[in-house]
Amino acid sequence: MARWAPEPSSFLELDGMQVHIRDTGPRADPVPVVLLHGMSSSLHTFEGWQTALQGERRVISVDLPGFGLTGPSPQGDYRIDAYTRFVLRLLDTLGVKQVVLVGNALGGEIAWQTAVLAPDRVSKLVLIDADGYQPSVLSMPIAFQIASMRGLRWVSERILPKAMVAASVRSVFGAPSKATQDKIDRYFELNLRVGNRRALFQRMDQAQFGNNATLIRRVSQPTLVMWGERDEMIAPEHGTLFCQDIQRCRLVTYPALGHLPQEEDPEGTLPDLVSFLAN
Repeated sequence: MARWAPEPSSFLELDGMQVHIRDTGPRADPVPVVLLHGMSSSLHTFEGWQTALQGERRVISVDLPGFGLTGPSPQGDYRIDAYTRFVLRLLDTLGVKQVVLVGNALGGEIAWQTAVLAPDRVSKLVLIDADGYQPSVLSMPIAFQIASMRGLRWVSERILPKAMVAASVRSVFGAPSKATQDKIDRYFELNLRVGNRRALFQRMDQAQFGNNATLIRRVSQPTLVMWGERDEMIAPEHGTLFCQDIQRCRLVTYPALGHLPQEEDPEGTLPDLVSFLAN
């Protein structure tokens, strides 16, 4: 916590957890921007965007249950509907009526399913290399591959080689050189938090990739879809699918970026977000 939760981090008691959040920017903003990270990530993946936006907008980022410093859910429920209920309870606890919901990967699916479940709470939607459709053959980072192998779980819950984490982080960046040592250290240390590795196994078991893809057509909010063309986890074609199914949708792709465009190049991707928020 001393290293990864300095100011402006705080902790909010919710659903039996001490939830790690960063709530910055003007409280008078009627429609805050809420940032949801992907699997085995944390709110730090949005640090660049949050710092840049908070001068003008209220920006809320959160470590989702099972990840980061929030740690595991007491109920062990990591299905998408559990996450959407969590997001809505978080907004209620913070007294926020309506938001722009931004999500990367797993966070993207949580975002669009929340937008479908509670359309009055979401004014706009930003999906970054988001889950939603039935995947083709996923090229999973090695850490996720091991998490999928039940026979290795006893060992992998107790042993986490840093080299494996480093390889996984490099594999999700379009330019592996951008997976700097401080980023590798962060992913490594936050995944050492008690309960996080078991939570990842439970999430992998409970995931139903693509099962609710027909619901995407119910998204009514203006939507920006952002995609790294070097994403080897979720095919860039899925960005096109989102904009075929969502009526008010704009797709922006980044030829040099991978699965985490907002973290790999926050300065280069920010203008597209700012333009979308302004219109």
